[in-house]
Amino acid sequence: MELAGEMPFKCEICYERFSIFKLLNEHMNTHAGERPFKCGVCDKIFSNTTSMTLHMRTHTVKIPINLRCEVCNRRFSRSDNLIKHMRIHTGENLHKCEICDKNLSSSESLAKHNKIHTGEKPFKCEICDKKFIQRGDLNRHMRIHTGEKPFRCEVCDKNFCSSVSLTMHNRIHTGEKPFKCEVCYKMFSQRGVVKQHMMTHTDEKPFKCEVCDERFKWRGAWKRHKIIHTDKKNI
Repeated sequence: MELAGEMPFKCEICYERFSIFKLLNEHMNTHAGERPFKCGVCDKIFSNTTSMTLHMRTHTVKIPINLRCEVCNRRFSRSDNLIKHMRIHTGENLHKCEICDKNLSSSESLAKHNKIHTGEKPFKCEICDKKFIQRGDLNRHMRIHTGEKPFRCEVCDKNFCSSVSLTMHNRIHTGEKPFKCEVCYKMFSQRGVVKQHMMTHTDEKPFKCEVCDERFKWRGAWKRHKIIHTDKKNI
């Protein structure tokens, strides 16, 4: 029997994994182009119930996402993701990396993580020769060459090349902000934005000009500064 929070069902087309067969079955509709779920208000059709639920919020008062971690307040839209996340706090069924002691929530995650230490990249792009740790990473990379964007937002019909990009985009519609600044408790929709925000609380300036050694807090300011030296060379 699979442990709660495991993802035993895999799509053989894009390799995305799911916790229950029902979610995989609905996911396959995206590849087949089928949309069997219809909005009862405007008759718009969707490939899965999750997308339909997101869409329904455009017709009603915003529904709060009530699946919240009681330890760190991170919020989730699905119970299986919350269950998997809770292992980080409880230590239940965690798999520890023997090299760096990092705890992973599943044996599959541990196997993927271990390749970071071994440097193993067995999957190579036949077009540009770039190598990847996981087949799924290679498949996503190939979409750069093909221009394929198989993941569609069922609310606004915008297309994305990866499910991760679609998940991040969906937060525009749901208002979900699962990432919190531990200093001022401001919430953000993306982890990378939190890291940028944290710079406002520190004096750290990680971007250094190689010409004059001036340091900058933001990458954008650093790039604009470098133009000064380029212009001087062209005079």
